[in-house]
Amino acid sequence: MKQFYFILFLLAVACSDKLSPEEEAYVKKIEEHRKQINEFMKSDPQSPFNFKNKVEFHELNYFEVNPKFVFTSKLYEYPEKDTVIIFGTKGEPRKTVKYGYLKFQYDTKEYKINVYESCGVEGTKYYSIWFTDKTTNKESYGVGRYLDFEKQPDPNYIYTIDFNLAYNPYCAYNPNYSCAIPSQEDYIPLEIKAGEKKFHN
Repeated sequence: MKQFYFILFLLAVACSDKLSPEEEAYVKKIEEHRKQINEFMKSDPQSPFNFKNKVEFHELNYFEVNPKFVFTSKLYEYPEKDTVIIFGTKGEPRKTVKYGYLKFQYDTKEYKINVYESCGVEGTKYYSIWFTDKTTNKESYGVGRYLDFEKQPDPNYIYTIDFNLAYNPYCAYNPNYSCAIPSQEDYIPLEIKAGEKKFHN
């Protein structure tokens, strides 16, 4: 009889871990996105494996897709937008503005992630998110990882923070590139086991 109840317990646990149809569709979408990234990295002449001296390619490494690492947040602007220096991996200083931050909750704890504003060559503003976490330099790239961010004009716009889309900067594959190094303020004290892992083991 005890064995019977133990089997029922295992079945209950297994059922609780089952993905919903929406989550299954989301996982397939992210997996398809990763296939497209691999194809770009392998074949496109502008990829870091082909553009600045050819580098041997193998498929990128990823954590399993985890729907629990998808969050939403408004953009909270800093009242004073300080200009700060972020260093590149070749040691060069880069000026950027600490513009605001996004907030998310994981296991009842709240975290924030900074958004930086920079100017392009023609004066066009663009926005960046970079971070380190408890997987950095272990399972994920030692410099840190990035998330794409496109600022919207609506101050009440709700952004999606999807760590399954976290990716390595180009310097992770090819040393001819230099990329921004996240500062101590960009550290998230959490194991973010989502997105891209180290390329070179």
